Amino acid sequence: MSPIADLQTITLGPNGPTVPALGVGTWAWGDSLFWDYGKAYSDSDLHAAFDACLDAGLTLFDTAEIYGLGQSERLLGRFMQQRPQQATQNAIVATKYFPLPWRWSQQSVADALAASLDRLQVTSVALYQVHWPLDFLLSQKDLMQALAAEVKRGRIGAVGVSNYSARQMRQAHEYLAEQGVPLAVNQVQYSLLNRKIETSGVMETARELGVTILAYSPLAQGLLTGKYTPEADLKPAGARRISPRFSQDGLTKLKPVVEALKDIGEKHERTPAQVALNWLVAQGNVLPIPGAKNARQASQNAGALGWQLAADELQRLDQLTQGYC
Repeated sequence: MSPIADLQTITLGPNGPTVPALGVGTWAWGDSLFWDYGKAYSDSDLHAAFDACLDAGLTLFDTAEIYGLGQSERLLGRFMQQRPQQATQNAIVATKYFPLPWRWSQQSVADALAASLDRLQVTSVALYQVHWPLDFLLSQKDLMQALAAEVKRGRIGAVGVSNYSARQMRQAHEYLAEQGVPLAVNQVQYSLLNRKIETSGVMETARELGVTILAYSPLAQGLLTGKYTPEADLKPAGARRISPRFSQDGLTKLKPVVEALKDIGEKHERTPAQVALNWLVAQGNVLPIPGAKNARQASQNAGALGWQLAADELQRLDQLTQGYC
């Protein structure tokens, strides 16, 4: 497959890394509780997904220390080590620190990063994010100082946050600025079926501060792929089965959106998922990070780039999903 992702790039924050306009989420890599890892798919499936992503030009992989209790980082590290050195596309890694209650010092941040680097088998990562805006014994100011110190030390390229409100993002931005370090990203849930950031002030504040939005669950955990319909009576694996959105009523309510995605997709020879991802890219300052559990999903995700929705198509999807906030 040709690296079509080379056609579009986005820079994370004011001076962070420039990456393809679509990333790869690895929450499902090693997670058996929510995603049914080990049953619905295997390590070999994930390795094939990793290679397919890089072959298509998708180079940014987003992971976290708590995904699969470290297993996601271990798998990514192993796959990177096994990638032939002559391969033209190299992975760019983003991972996350979880502010656990017993992490009370700046040293604990450095130790958590060291453990992630060890699992990933690398000496530095392009992006290091705070997974949740939790305050226990370590204040946000001390946390941001610790992250800024790691930028200066060279173990992380850029600092990000995740699930931060507009106010919390502004505060993190301020604390980092005191150390001469910009805030690169805020990773939040954003899709056609979850548009809260448009009304909560998060999107507006991110644009004002020059912070890039990383959109996780951009396909609403599979609901926007067209795979789940009231007629199909197909249930997802793992914990998603109990979500009311996957119920008969939920899928019936969703039907007009899925039909619009299919209709628009047919005009562009694209899938519903590719249309949904393209809509996010079109919002500007947004980097979707859909998951990929096998090579087919990885290749399909890459097909979201290299083309554009028409203005009337963007408007149609916008109007159909305004209520999902």
